Amino acid sequence: MAHLLGAENISVTFATRTILDGVTLGLEEGDRIGMVGRNGDGKSTLMRLLAQRTTPDDGRVTKRRDVTVGYLNQNDVLDGDLDVGAAIVGDQADHEWASNPKIRDVMGGLVAEVDWHARVDSLSGGQKRRVALAKLLIGDDDVIMLDEPTNHLDVEGVAWLAEHLKQRWRPTEGGLLVVTHDRWFLDEISTRTWEVHNGIVDGFDGGYAAYVLARAERDRMANVIEGKRQQLVKKELAWLRRGAPARTAKPKFRIEAANALIADVPEPRDSLALSKLATARLGRDVLDLENVSLELGAKPLFKGITLRLAPGQRLGIVGVNGAGKTTLLRLLNGEMAPTSGRFKRGKTVQTAILSQDVRELDDVNHLRVTEVIEQEKRVVSVGGKEVSASQLVEQLGFTNEWQWTPVGDLSGGERRRLQLLRLLVGEPNVLMLDEPTNDLDTDTLAAVEDVLDGWPGTLIVVSHDRYLLERVTDTQLALLGDGKIRDLPGGVDQYLQLRRGAAVSGDKLAGTPMGSDSGNGTTTAAAGSAGPSPEETRQAKKDLTRIERQMTKTSSQIEKINQQMSDAGSKAAVDFEKMSGLDAKLRELQAEQESLEEQWLEAAEVLGE
Repeated sequence: MAHLLGAENISVTFATRTILDGVTLGLEEGDRIGMVGRNGDGKSTLMRLLAQRTTPDDGRVTKRRDVTVGYLNQNDVLDGDLDVGAAIVGDQADHEWASNPKIRDVMGGLVAEVDWHARVDSLSGGQKRRVALAKLLIGDDDVIMLDEPTNHLDVEGVAWLAEHLKQRWRPTEGGLLVVTHDRWFLDEISTRTWEVHNGIVDGFDGGYAAYVLARAERDRMANVIEGKRQQLVKKELAWLRRGAPARTAKPKFRIEAANALIADVPEPRDSLALSKLATARLGRDVLDLENVSLELGAKPLFKGITLRLAPGQRLGIVGVNGAGKTTLLRLLNGEMAPTSGRFKRGKTVQTAILSQDVRELDDVNHLRVTEVIEQEKRVVSVGGKEVSASQLVEQLGFTNEWQWTPVGDLSGGERRRLQLLRLLVGEPNVLMLDEPTNDLDTDTLAAVEDVLDGWPGTLIVVSHDRYLLERVTDTQLALLGDGKIRDLPGGVDQYLQLRRGAAVSGDKLAGTPMGSDSGNGTTTAAAGSAGPSPEETRQAKKDLTRIERQMTKTSSQIEKINQQMSDAGSKAAVDFEKMSGLDAKLRELQAEQESLEEQWLEAAEVLGE
């Protein structure tokens, strides 16, 4: 592979802290690299250096002469006086850019819902981010660098971006470098992972799941794992191996060699025990919306929806932008009254809600982190264990030094962590989280999930982070912008299918009705107003039989390769070349299995199964 750009022995120091210390690395043609690390460890700094937006204190950045670099940082600012069209395609006439399939794909995936003639200054922060991303992706840069590209994107937007980036760079073309906290996205797009920590950069083959395995194995072999960090990594690995129950397709992470590392790790949570504890704390009645409608101005946002929350239920909510996800939380929290219908709240219910902007901390900016928590309570019960406020603060990443930092000096991610801790210490029995992953790094997210796993109560999470949803919630529902709610037995994958079905049938991207109402206000997807023809039904039955045979065969091949990898990995002298070949074959079979599962779902939908 040809070298595109790289760094030679670069170092960067801020005040008395060394961010990067003698780092040497390179980006080759075909590389799709995801960068992970704790907030403040230097991920964005390294990306700016490689993009030649800044210079190192020592060392140098090299770039092949003919290589062009497209770079999107977290704060890219567009010309606010331009309209959206001019900001993206410049002076190109409509027929010029519309004849380019790549540009049409980018427009449809990112800015289909943005007014083409609106001034950039009039857009929301999320819309500006989409426009800036679209402007970058329609170009022909050899290397693209994206710093937190999934911020402000919904689940559908993240899935589109992952597919676009995978299709854009083949093994021998161009390069991609991404900093993101979205672990599902990392796993989808990355062929390599860079971990930035302690002034150095460690490289790993594969995406996030492979990185977690390699990191756990590296720490085990070096015998340097430290208490809580060890348990978090192993627990994360255990969850990855066991798979997300909400997915219709099995996770990609099936490396049997990991079993030895997680043999002593319990299930992430004991759902039955937590449910019993939640019932004891809550009683039978929690929060109910019965035939609720809500109008904001002249716009009907909800139309006759019914939602009943059970003690200990862990519910995830996904949906298109503007469909009312945050408003639904406010209804459930009693902050808004419905236009019609009934809101019922159990007598023992104590709610707490984590908002997106975390303005609740503005009144305590003068206090220190530990003081804010101790104002609420000095001891709290988590997973049946008594934990002091300082221990809980430390568990979510606030070291002894940071515990005495004034709240006003905290970053956005640190403020979000602190407010979540503040809510947990208050011991509510219904917890609502609105986009809780914003500004949090992957290690902190794992720690947050660990705390939520042992939290006994009803949990409602609104998020575009499908990894988090599948990890901490057991059921999901969708808001598609048509005023209804839909159960998602198939999880986020089913939601994306519904959205694709809407696009194929000609519905608006914002989400229009795709099914008929059920008695409780929840709808299910329907292929259309007319049922399948007899010929389509016969063909679908044939397809199901054929696909099931292929899936059985592929599953058998996958199990065989897993056993071969396990046998090879257990030998004293590991044949890495053989392991690499087996891993490549395994990836091919897993991709084939996923394709078959999608085909099966499509055929089953025709038959109404």
